[in-house]
Amino acid sequence: MTSSASFDTSESLQADIAELFARLPSLKHRQYIQQVLATIVSLTEADIERLDWKILSAALTDMELGFQMFHHYRHVRKVTIFGSARLAPETPEYRMAVDFARYVSQLGFMVMTGGGGGIMQAGHEGAGRENSFGLNIQLPFEQQANPFIEGDPKLIHFKYFFTRKLFLLKESDAVALFPGGFGTQDEAFECMTLSQTGKFGPVPLVLIDRPGGDYWRSWSEYVDKQLVQTGLVSPEDPSLYTVTDDLVVACNAITRFYQVYHSCRYVGDRLVMRLKLELSDTEVEKLNQEFSDILVKGKIEKSPALPQETQDETFELPRLILYFNQRDLGRLYQLIAVINGMGTPSPEERAHPERK
Repeated sequence: MTSSASFDTSESLQADIAELFARLPSLKHRQYIQQVLATIVSLTEADIERLDWKILSAALTDMELGFQMFHHYRHVRKVTIFGSARLAPETPEYRMAVDFARYVSQLGFMVMTGGGGGIMQAGHEGAGRENSFGLNIQLPFEQQANPFIEGDPKLIHFKYFFTRKLFLLKESDAVALFPGGFGTQDEAFECMTLSQTGKFGPVPLVLIDRPGGDYWRSWSEYVDKQLVQTGLVSPEDPSLYTVTDDLVVACNAITRFYQVYHSCRYVGDRLVMRLKLELSDTEVEKLNQEFSDILVKGKIEKSPALPQETQDETFELPRLILYFNQRDLGRLYQLIAVINGMGTPSPEERAHPERK
């Protein structure tokens, strides 16, 4: 019986593969599908262990779940909330996280957390189930999804931390960090590292203390004393984040980030910045005067979508293109802040910063 079932599965798989290859020339992303298939074929010829195959299989399953779910929400901006799983509902940090999540959801953003207790639960309590994503993971403790997201189709149970964190960052348009332990500190520094190296964002990073609290303020003082003043990070790197104990400041840091700026990507060695409105020639010249230090060559220029962007959903948006040195990320955040102070977004755009 087992042998027969295995044979049937093998035959079905062969048929699926044959059908895939027959359709491959007409598939939209055929180049990348070919690369994935070629990598798997290459691995079948390599001498790797059974455990390696289990890791690969589980990681792909994690990613399949994430890709399929988030595809339906790709046009809504999302805020990822990090913080301790151990903070109880009566703590001021928990209540602060509830209020923050409620405010950003009222602004139109959706909220993502790790799906557990503490600050993660507070995020879902504030945002409400309909505006929440839970990206849970099985642990020996602190493993249960919180009651505000349990049973919701937007709750995913990941096997691996790295696939879970991939989606918590890949899908986020802003990150809010509340006080927490080693895990929260890891997430804070990873966000900074990935932002600083251009592997994540640009997105607004907001570090939120309870009213009068100094958890993140002390952290920021440490960064300034031990990293900035000693030259271990750039003087502009603190521009990557905002530290506050005021939820109005926190929410404004997020909405203001998308007032004119929309998103960016690389096309070859050029950084393409999509904007919600076209800047004037005078405004672009001002940007060149103020930010020439971050250019490898040339100038910041206005541009329509490049030929390589024909399938991009932001094709109609105006753009700025520049040869960014990919080093001064703090300065890039400063450039975005200046851009967001330019132009006059329409009332519709001001009312809906959450739309992608």
